[in-house]
Formats: sequence, structure tokens, C-alpha cells
Amino acid sequence: MRIQRDDKIILFPKWKKELEKESLVALKEKKYDEALIKLDELINYHVDNHEIITGKLICLMELGEFNEAQNLCEDLLKLEDEHYYHYVHIYLTILFQTNQYNLLMDQVVYEFQKKDIPSLQREQFKQLYEISEKMNIDMNLEKEAILFEDLFKAVEENNFDEQWRQVEKLKSLNANPSNQIIELLVDDHVHPLAKTAIIEWLKGMEWMNEVEVSKFNVTLNVIPEELEWVKESEPIRATKVLLREIEQDNPSLYHLITKLLYDYTYVMYPIKPPKDDYIYIAEALELIGKEFLGITSNQTREYTEKLDEYIDKIKFSESLYQSIIDG
Repeated sequence: MRIQRDDKIILFPKWKKELEKESLVALKEKKYDEALIKLDELINYHVDNHEIITGKLICLMELGEFNEAQNLCEDLLKLEDEHYYHYVHIYLTILFQTNQYNLLMDQVVYEFQKKDIPSLQREQFKQLYEISEKMNIDMNLEKEAILFEDLFKAVEENNFDEQWRQVEKLKSLNANPSNQIIELLVDDHVHPLAKTAIIEWLKGMEWMNEVEVSKFNVTLNVIPEELEWVKESEPIRATKVLLREIEQDNPSLYHLITKLLYDYTYVMYPIKPPKDDYIYIAEALELIGKEFLGITSNQTREYTEKLDEYIDKIKFSESLYQSIIDG
């Protein structure tokens, strides 16, 4: 079937024609394993015309090798040759069959931005988009129902890890919070980090109604939409200003204590310390950071009751954060 010349494999025309015939016969007889082997052999000989490539895509899809088919399609789309829209249609079909509705809709939107898309394909893509949109909504509703059930089960079982994870999943789906979710903010069986995730979820949904939050024996009423995000909150901004000298002198220490600052703020959110206490928080962070890094200091520091209080709070918050998120 082949001979070796100048380190290049040459396929005799007779054998090429025979192999093409055998592959197409196997394909028509739905012998996809056999057809794929022959098609791959042809492709290895650089016989990779449109008919051969399409045959391989059909085999892969029929054999359930959707990842390989998707990767091949994505490579073909980059070529933007005369068969581009045929490959787009196959690609969208793969995405539909593998429930990748968001990616399918993104691809259709991308294609619709082009002015030269043929009318037939435009109509086909539009129909796929509309069906995918409905399927995506139905699939998300089903996911939401399961996640809500898992969340309340985690609350009932005091499974703190799962509480936070389920809230984060619901938040990523842009699920609509129910009244039962709002009630979790004052439930003593709900972990403080899960409550933070709920509040950020509500903020992301632009929740304008006042909600009651109970954390660490502190109860307050807030409007989630009016709150700052944790990363942009005043305690972090103001404390970082006090840590500028450390940022210049010891970047590694600064990186650690800003991480500790974020974790502490996340755990406490939306509770904010008095502005006069930011200096104590900065000092406590520096001491804890040096302790964690094993840095000894000749500097004497007066340990006040307030400083000790924040050292304990930050260490406690870090243990909570590590146990749920970084654990």
C-alpha cells in the first residue's frame, strides 16, 4: 500500500481510491469503528478533503466521541474555507447534543454578526438558538431545584462546607433567591461564610429590599444592592493604606497580610469595624503575618486590649475561612 521515498510516505492512487471506497461503504453500513480507522489512515496520508473530514466527524459523533469531534470542528472553523458554514452547523449540532447551550448561543451570536451568512444557515442557526435558549432555561431550573434542596439539607445537617458551595453554585446560575434564602441570614445553623455568599448573591441580583443579618451576636439590617463588594469595601481600602510601608519593604509579607485582611473581611461581611479600629487591624495583621512567616522583629510593641482583640478575631476568621474555602 505504501512505499518509502525520501522519508515521505506515498499512497499509491489505486490503494487511495480503494481505501476511500471502503471507508465510505463502512460509513453507509453504519460500521463506524471500521470507517473511522480507514478515514484516519487516509488523513494520515494527507488525504483530508471535505468528504473525508465530514465522514470522520459523523463517525466520532455516532461513536459518542464528542470531545474529539468538537475539537476537530473548532480547528476546522479556524480555516474559514468554503465549507465553513457546513462545519459550523456540525459544531452547533455537537454543542446541542452535549447540552452546551450557552456556548452554542454564543457561537450563533458570533455568526450573526457577519453580514455574509447564507439565508438557509441563518434560519437553521436561529432555530437552534431558540431551542437552546429554552432548553438552557429548563436545565437551569432543574439544576436550581436540586441545588436549593441540597442547600437546605446542608443547613439541616449542619454541613457547613456544603452550605457555602451550594450558595456559590446558585449564585453562578443567577438563581432567584426565595424568602427561605433570606431567612437563612438569621439562622444560627448557617455558617458565617455561607451568609456572606448569600449577601453577595443578593447584591449581584440588585436586591433593593432590606434584609436582616445575624453574625457573631451582631444583628443588622442592610440593603444588599447598597453594600460594597467585599474586595472593594472600606475596611480593606482603608487598612491597605496603613500597610503601604510594608508593601514597599517586604512584598511577601504584604501579600500574606492582604490575603488575611480579605479573609477576615469576607468572614465578617457586612459587619464593619469602627474606623478608629483600622490602625489596630493593620498592626494585628502585621504581627500575625510575621508570626506565620517566622519573621523575628526587634521592634517592641505595646499589646493593648484592642490589639489583642483583633489578633484573636483575625486568627479565628482565618481558621473559619480556611476550613470552608481554602481547606
